[in-house]
Amino acid sequence: MENTELVKIFGEIAEFLELKQDNPFKIRAYQRAARTIEALSKNLADIYRAGGTAALTELPGIGRDLAEKIVCYIRTGKVETYQKLKKEFPKGFIDLLAIPSLGPKTAMRLYKKFKIDSVKKLEQFLRAGKLKGFPGFGAKKEENLRKGLALKKRVKGRFLLSEGLAYAEPIALALKKETNQLLPAGSLRRRQETIGDLDFLATSKKPAKVMAVFTSLPQVERTLAKGETKASVILKNGMQADLRVVPDKSFGAAAHYFTGSKGHNIHIRQLARKKGWKVSEYGIFNAAGKQIGGRTEAEMFAMFDLQFIPPELREMRGEFEAAAKGKIPKLIELGDIRGDLQMHSRSSDGADTIEALVEAAKKLGYEYIAVTDHTQSARIAGGLTAKESIKELEEIDELNAKLKGFRILKGVEIDILPDGTLDYPDSVLKEFEVVIAAVHSNFKMEKSKMTGRINKALENKYVNILSHPTGRIIGKRDPYEVEIEEIFKTAKETGTFMELNAYPERLDLKDTHCRRAGELGLELAIDTDSHAANQLVNMKYGVMTARRGWLKKSDVINTLPGGRLLKKLMRKR
Repeated sequence: MENTELVKIFGEIAEFLELKQDNPFKIRAYQRAARTIEALSKNLADIYRAGGTAALTELPGIGRDLAEKIVCYIRTGKVETYQKLKKEFPKGFIDLLAIPSLGPKTAMRLYKKFKIDSVKKLEQFLRAGKLKGFPGFGAKKEENLRKGLALKKRVKGRFLLSEGLAYAEPIALALKKETNQLLPAGSLRRRQETIGDLDFLATSKKPAKVMAVFTSLPQVERTLAKGETKASVILKNGMQADLRVVPDKSFGAAAHYFTGSKGHNIHIRQLARKKGWKVSEYGIFNAAGKQIGGRTEAEMFAMFDLQFIPPELREMRGEFEAAAKGKIPKLIELGDIRGDLQMHSRSSDGADTIEALVEAAKKLGYEYIAVTDHTQSARIAGGLTAKESIKELEEIDELNAKLKGFRILKGVEIDILPDGTLDYPDSVLKEFEVVIAAVHSNFKMEKSKMTGRINKALENKYVNILSHPTGRIIGKRDPYEVEIEEIFKTAKETGTFMELNAYPERLDLKDTHCRRAGELGLELAIDTDSHAANQLVNMKYGVMTARRGWLKKSDVINTLPGGRLLKKLMRKR
């Protein structure tokens, strides 16, 4: 899919240019373009076909030059600038840049001094202790590098949920035209934050045609295997995708089996054995070998006197015990969300005006948004001084006076400084309706100090929400060391809400933390942390994670109407 591939290409062009110490404005242009494309809900090729190059230039951060590069990729599968830059560096060098704690400049120094041009060579030098004494490579730096290498190994061969869906959705759309029933299964259906491959299940009277369509899709790089009812391909992003066509009478059993998880499936088989049955991807069979169930998933669970278990909960985390008692909760749905409480305008590091953010929110059916631009300590994010923030609040008042049936909440994302104090004094914070506190610096503090730092911020009567509470970026940065139970305890005592940041690379709080927060009676806000109007659609990833965390509509504050939400936000003051 063009979007995913161009995000990678533009991101790597920015890294190559940074290594060459090129124009910083050009570097940021590629980085911004990558972020814009990553957030798109439409395929770039579809946008181009509908409106040509001009339609591409209407996207935030996409000027004429970048639009032409996108068009070139759509037509040829290549970007000439990228091809030229790759030839200037060793083949394995780009992989080094993906290692947390390394950085482009350090990578270049290592290459010039030791000819380290791959991850493998870096590991060899670290093991042999050959970097000791090299300027800037003390014990702490080496430890961070080892952690970064370990992180990359953990996520190797894994893809973000958002990337999996970006490929799965158009594939499913194409296959539906040739099938009676079609279901993307596996970890994607369970909405895991990262997935290894894609699994598709289908029923059809013409399986051979379905196989032919699947293996000839534009997303396919090469075919691994193709039979009458099974096929495996490698997609253009390196992900494997498998398709199976099964009989109608087995579709429910196959859907259950190929959705997983492995532990969940094992438990179902154990329940079947107790009844003298056998369960497989083909159905439920009695002792005589006769199929007695499996046409639908609902039937699968009903056969065992179980409430239907949503795919997101099939992780052996108590779902069977709850289902046996009829206590599987009604999980939150995307349609329950009434507004988004974190986003950034062009006043700080966002791409769009507040008016553009409002229009995007209205199209989603929202009643309100909170504009929460960064504060002065976040210099890299264009943080605002207190005076600039107050001026923005005046702009919001003027806009609200013109709006009907919609409200812009006066918000701010305030930096939690290393000592736990906040970036603005209380005399300024009292002017905001939504104060989101966040850690944006000094990520390597020891656990007790980081916990104390955050707790001190939560005790401030103006802080409503703790943003991305563990600071992780999936596959790129581990969570900082923090005692999350202590944070939850303080939040409960102070009436502060936790954020589930829906940005695809964050999903922070993660699912298990969401569930623990729910058990403790903490309420959450699901926010997109959007930096462009087209990123507001990322709310779906937050809702997916909330569902994996067993959260209900009542657990999330931005499912409330605006008036009730404001009362809740003001309760600490």
